[in-house]
Amino acid sequence: MIEQNDAPNANSESDLDVSPRQRAIEAYSGARDRAVDTLSEAPLLALAGGLAAGALIAALLPRTGTETRLVRPAARRVRESARAAFDAARDTGSDRLNAMGINRDKGEETIRSLLNGLSDAARASADAALDSVRNKG
Repeated sequence: MIEQNDAPNANSESDLDVSPRQRAIEAYSGARDRAVDTLSEAPLLALAGGLAAGALIAALLPRTGTETRLVRPAARRVRESARAAFDAARDTGSDRLNAMGINRDKGEETIRSLLNGLSDAARASADAALDSVRNKG
């Protein structure tokens, strides 16, 4: 008995007999099945994708005059609140770092020292490797 292979084979003679309509139906069915499987396995991923698509569509649509009139005051308040929060966080962080003795000059000095140390280590490693090769040769 001859076994039939269910996997699609682009070179088989039966593919030539299938109409373009039937291939489109099969492709649609396969895509639908994969989408259902994906949604059932990762619903939060699907939700995130839907939200991203919705945000993209909303960004592409023009804003109406009514939306502008209604959103402008809220947007201004949000922008002012975000600016105040950012300034407060920056100032508090800077004050704390200064109190600990960590400032821009100290940071630059630390980075410079680190780079010098790395450079010295690389140079010493290269010299040791070169000496090793010379002593073996």
